[in-house]
Amino acid sequence: MTNQMDKMKWSSIFAELVLLLVKSVYYIGESIYYMLVPLPEKSLADDIVLITGTGHGIGKCLAMQFADESAKVVCVDINAQSNAETAKEINAKWKGKAFAYTCDVSTLEKVRELGERVKSEVGTVTILVNNAGIMPCKPLEAHDEATIRKIFDINVFAHFWMLDTFLPGMKALNKGHLVFLSSMAGIIGLKNLVPYCASKFAVRGLAEAILDECRGDGFTNLNFTSIFPYMVDTGLCKKPIIRFPSLLPLVTPESTAREIISAVRKNLFEHSIPSPLLVINNIFRCYPYKMAMDFKDFMGGGVDAHDD
Repeated sequence: MTNQMDKMKWSSIFAELVLLLVKSVYYIGESIYYMLVPLPEKSLADDIVLITGTGHGIGKCLAMQFADESAKVVCVDINAQSNAETAKEINAKWKGKAFAYTCDVSTLEKVRELGERVKSEVGTVTILVNNAGIMPCKPLEAHDEATIRKIFDINVFAHFWMLDTFLPGMKALNKGHLVFLSSMAGIIGLKNLVPYCASKFAVRGLAEAILDECRGDGFTNLNFTSIFPYMVDTGLCKKPIIRFPSLLPLVTPESTAREIISAVRKNLFEHSIPSPLLVINNIFRCYPYKMAMDFKDFMGGGVDAHDD
């Protein structure tokens, strides 16, 4: 009897292994196909999109471009004046599409209050874009405790508080899309950005883990997208080091927003801006560490230290 059960067990494992191999071949073929044929893009017309950090930069461009896709846009920023201006610009073009809320997203209680207001005044958020962030550029020894804690409060813990508040509504609908703004500094460590890099690596891990948790719990209609921009010309990076500016120039907030929205519409799991950077990193991770470091030194990207 025991031998028969063992045979059935191994037969089951073998069948699973064969299925895994068949799926792997299919997924590789699918990836090759979509390298040649553009992915279909979903409509955003019925979505309520909440974006943090909409007072300027990438967040403002995202808010305006999501509105252009006929989505309702919930603009959230700690700066009430600039955030209200963003919503005003959107509503001048698309009446009633934008709603402005002032909130310190680094504080759980304030985010929960925000969630209650948004749900009663706008509706259930179906796309959440965690964009707000800060980027002090200085050596690790020049950072004090308060600055490091602030980096993690805004760049990392705010993601947790937003998930705590808005993910349950998506689960109830079994529909939603979570967008995590990491950075290429969340893929590759850089001098003068040690706490910032650590915070963006954390965002990447958070995104992968919450995807796995939701997938394991059966929420298969929830989508997750991690974004890894190169240096974006938003004013955060005042002294960029770029050896080959014609090859890797500063990225504009407008083009960054366009690529993020395209990634959302295609349900991409991860996307770098420019797109080849993530592929290049993945390739070099397969080679000796010293080789990867020499290539990084040759490209010469980074930031010089400067005051905020």
